[in-house]
Amino acid sequence: MKQIARACLILLCLASFIISSTAKPSDPNKTTSPPPAVDFSELDKLVPEELKEKNTPGAVITVISGDQVVYQKAFGVASVETNAVMQPEMLFRLGSTTKMFTAAALLTLAEQNKIKVNEPIGNRVKGLNGRVGQVTPHHLLSNSAGVRDFAAPVISSDDPALGNMVHSWKDDVFFADQGEIYSYSSPGFWLSGFVVEELYGKPYADAMTELVFKPVGMERTTLRPFMAITYPFAIGHAVENGKPTILRPLFNNVAMWPAGSIWSNSKDLSRWVIALMNDGKVDGKQVLSSSLIHQMVQHHVPVPGETDSYYGYGLTIFKYKDYEFVLHGGFSRGYGSMIQMVPSRKFAVIVLTNKSGETMRKTLNKATQLALGLKDDAPEKPATIPPPTVSEINEYVGVYSHAPNTWDVSVKDGKLHMNFDGKDSVMTKTGEKKFSFGEQNENEVVFVPGKSGKIEFLFFELYGAKKMN
Repeated sequence: MKQIARACLILLCLASFIISSTAKPSDPNKTTSPPPAVDFSELDKLVPEELKEKNTPGAVITVISGDQVVYQKAFGVASVETNAVMQPEMLFRLGSTTKMFTAAALLTLAEQNKIKVNEPIGNRVKGLNGRVGQVTPHHLLSNSAGVRDFAAPVISSDDPALGNMVHSWKDDVFFADQGEIYSYSSPGFWLSGFVVEELYGKPYADAMTELVFKPVGMERTTLRPFMAITYPFAIGHAVENGKPTILRPLFNNVAMWPAGSIWSNSKDLSRWVIALMNDGKVDGKQVLSSSLIHQMVQHHVPVPGETDSYYGYGLTIFKYKDYEFVLHGGFSRGYGSMIQMVPSRKFAVIVLTNKSGETMRKTLNKATQLALGLKDDAPEKPATIPPPTVSEINEYVGVYSHAPNTWDVSVKDGKLHMNFDGKDSVMTKTGEKKFSFGEQNENEVVFVPGKSGKIEFLFFELYGAKKMN
């Protein structure tokens, strides 16, 4: 889980911006006119430089303003073996960016009165474990269902795999009760996809095509690899021995599709993003309901330890300066993706790469700087944080669990210690209920109160863990 957590930090990649606004709207949630025409030609030079720096074979970068694509270019190669030139129409696997689409499908079914977002899914889907059946679409789509993040116990390319896996789940898929804490969970979206499948009466892949892809006009977007390979597509790579290498064989598991397996390209994703930022309209046609989009971007669950940071339905939302960013990134074997939007300015950037987990942060940040009129800020001087009091120390002590991982917090010589992943280290206070630990203080945790007001959870990277004693 530790490696997965680090990979998933791309969801909050913009949180490390060291930029400030020079043009700030008075109300970040009020839609304003699209920004004036911007020259994005700086990206022409920056993207190849970052590809080289990151050992990434290729990328497609798209910038949207208002309801138009204003910049879309392919860079590098689709394969390091054939040196085939990357093309804008090529398909990439999106990884966890898929989650926003699964959310849209389930919300569409809710709008069709197939289910209510706040009712137990077991009311409509039969054969589930009792506790699994009690979770609601709201908690699943907002990553607050208390479902652990774990490897899929079923690996198959057959459509029944998703249902077979979900029907095998027991109480131990939970680390907490629903509604207690935000915690990133791909299995929660696997379950959401199965609910879509059951309510619609067709396999998840077909339901997604009919509920989302076709209405939006995403002509080549698919879950099925055998369909994807009939179109031009980018080959997935990982860096091995310092060089990008093709990953073989292509990984596929139907049981994991709802959380990270959509194949799409820049053209199709542009239509999706334009719809999200324009009340569901593309080319003057209503392709998604405005109420569905409103539900997706609501501040459903706060992210522990962050200020003005939330998870919506399949989307991360946070405020930086006077702008609200709405985004989701994806890490897939051989691919990386990012959809980042600023709805108040109707501005978005789409990044697609053919290297595991790469989201081209320099390029993403530069495009955002250019579009929003942002400039570099001088680094702020770190605040002086007083050491924790004795009462604080005693409140944090305990063993926290998100199986199979545990975080053992103890006191030694009057100092808090963390034992995690077989290593013991002193904890250093870095903020309100925040501590760093590790050989280089490279890890950070946040202690989170429960409904009682007492510390009941620990939040590490994107995952919650519940206090066991």
